[in-house]
Amino acid sequence: MQESSDDIPALEATLHAARARIIADVSASGAATAEVVSLVEDSVRERRWWLGQWPEGAPFIAGLVAQDVQDSLLEHRGRWPLCPVCHDEPHALEVEPELGPDPEWVCTRAGVRVAEVGRLDTALGGGA
Repeated sequence: MQESSDDIPALEATLHAARARIIADVSASGAATAEVVSLVEDSVRERRWWLGQWPEGAPFIAGLVAQDVQDSLLEHRGRWPLCPVCHDEPHALEVEPELGPDPEWVCTRAGVRVAEVGRLDTALGGGA
């Protein structure tokens, strides 16, 4: 599906919002290095094509970018973001739904919602 020129500003706004949400989460967790920000940028660049092919997928972009960054960080640095709920064994939170609107960071071990994607600061003591 080809987007119209009218869709381009909306698609870019969606991508910028997703970028901001993930940057907020990596910042809240203390992981916002230049390398990590580059990983976020790489994901946004790749998702730009995906979103251009499927504009109806816009509500899913933040969760997809979060998962992309999480996967990249696992390869480069280790698990991210670490669960602030469980203290026995370090493990990463997961994005749920995997493909859906309103993504959240969830601890699947404890079965609890930790924070909305983009609001990890609230779970780590930095938010209101």
